[in-house]
Amino acid sequence: MTLTGVDYFSTLSYLPAIAVLTAGALSPVATLLIVILTLGGMLPMYRRIAKESPHGQGSVAMLERLLPFWRGKIFVLVLLGFVATSWIITITLSSSDATVHLLENPLVPDFLGGHAVAVTVVLLLILGGVFLLGFKEAVNVAIPLVAVFLALNAVIIAVAATAIIAEPAAFAGWLDRLTASGNDATDVLRTAVIAFPLLVLGLSGFETGVSMMPLIKSEGFTEYQVLASRTRNTRKLLTSAAVIMSVYLLATSVVTTVLIPERQFDEGGEANGRALAFLAHEYLGNTFGTVYDISSVLILWFAGASAMTGLINIVPRYLPSYGMAPEWSRAIRPVVLVYTGVSIIITIAFGADVNAQAGAYATGILAMMVSGSVAVTISAIHKKQRAGRIGFTILTLVLLYALIANIIEKPDGIAISGLFIAAIVAVSLISRVYRATELRVETINFDVGARRIIAEVLEKDGELNIIANRRRTGDLAEYAEKEASQRAMNPVPATATVVFLEVTVSDPSSFGQTLDVRGHTNQGYNILRVDSPAVPNAIAAILLALRDVTGVRPQCHFEWAEGNPIVYMFRFLLFGRGDTAPLVREILREAEKDPAARPSIHVGG
Repeated sequence: MTLTGVDYFSTLSYLPAIAVLTAGALSPVATLLIVILTLGGMLPMYRRIAKESPHGQGSVAMLERLLPFWRGKIFVLVLLGFVATSWIITITLSSSDATVHLLENPLVPDFLGGHAVAVTVVLLLILGGVFLLGFKEAVNVAIPLVAVFLALNAVIIAVAATAIIAEPAAFAGWLDRLTASGNDATDVLRTAVIAFPLLVLGLSGFETGVSMMPLIKSEGFTEYQVLASRTRNTRKLLTSAAVIMSVYLLATSVVTTVLIPERQFDEGGEANGRALAFLAHEYLGNTFGTVYDISSVLILWFAGASAMTGLINIVPRYLPSYGMAPEWSRAIRPVVLVYTGVSIIITIAFGADVNAQAGAYATGILAMMVSGSVAVTISAIHKKQRAGRIGFTILTLVLLYALIANIIEKPDGIAISGLFIAAIVAVSLISRVYRATELRVETINFDVGARRIIAEVLEKDGELNIIANRRRTGDLAEYAEKEASQRAMNPVPATATVVFLEVTVSDPSSFGQTLDVRGHTNQGYNILRVDSPAVPNAIAAILLALRDVTGVRPQCHFEWAEGNPIVYMFRFLLFGRGDTAPLVREILREAEKDPAARPSIHVGG
């Protein structure tokens, strides 16, 4: 919970000030709206996502299942663009805000003034260094940071509440501000709704909580029991964090609105972006205030830890399996180095300016929340759950309103998200092309029929002559014609028994998978059939597997394809079929460097 909380709870450092700036005296009402949405909408939504995606892939995996083939892959890439936007900007914005708190403290040396970018880069490097050590070290850092930060905030709230009780005039003054402009119920609601999109930053943390499910302790003897235990514990995590945060949000909103003059929240004011720090210095002295500033700096700096954890856990689950990233991207340390480098580039590009990054931050968070609400709404519809369907539909509309309002207010946010999406799509497609000639097969299983065919042919001939065939009708005439043409154009021994190998394209957008080879006999013709995302890769993998199992180099026979090779190249990349013979040869050449051990390819026509 603390690893999630360094992002979630750290918003207390700046959210109360944002609430007053946007809603004025109505700040507690606007914050109450956020709390209601948290407990009544976001918490049930993510508790359901945790149940339906227990491996930590979240709403992305739920939506991926709804869209097959390339549509699903492109959709996931777009969602990952928003995920990357949210979590990368979380890292850079939080570190930049930590720098602001650090440099505004009166005890900080003057020579650091004007060097916000350099200070932020140092914080990012230290954060990346913690993750290079490992997850356990990151958690060990998060626990005391969150515990101390929440304890200090509790002290500030208690002292501030005591001050309000001791000074009834402050509370009366707040009531006067509420009634001064003649606010009726409609005005109150309107102001709260307008402020809501900006206060939605207080909802960040749920998605990272779900993404960390693989790290959560679980018990059981079967996979079902383990996943059920993990889901229960994740729900405890989400509920605990939501309840704690809701109490703190309401309490901090009330004390900051009542006790701090509104002019102090304006740009240049002492409470701008640091309302609770203002109260700490004002009511508890500079010593306690400095301790609170240090705690705020540390938790804001480490808020990037939960985002880094989310990126480490969710992005590598998709791109490498799509063939859209190198295999090393599954490893933690190389990925941490990449994300840290990207964060430093973004920090320099934005000059470590918190406000400049706020639009992209909110856009990414809201897009992730909308995807989650859409996913659970569709799930409720499919399961015919009327209450869930209505409730999650309302939640989707509320979040869509917030997203659209944020885009209108800060269009730079969607522009930055667009850059992330374009970068992910471009890198993914380049990687997919680069990795196109890999074997792309994890395991090959031969059923009883396939093993019988192979054993009988080897016993009779002592060799394996494979004919690649794209099945059309599957009748005797097709096999007779194919065998005759191959014997005429390729060096198939006259007395050899041939085996037809047929690959049916399943989902060409997939990458690696397990191949289940099935054996069939059709009136004397021996046939091996398999489903695969790509024909050439499956044939190459099966030929190598046959060589390894039997100790015999298979002889595989093809016919040259008729058509434009460029067209065939795109057909292979998009639909899993192309000019099969040269592709099989190239895949085998890359997989087996020794020509003498490589299955032989014969092409005629």
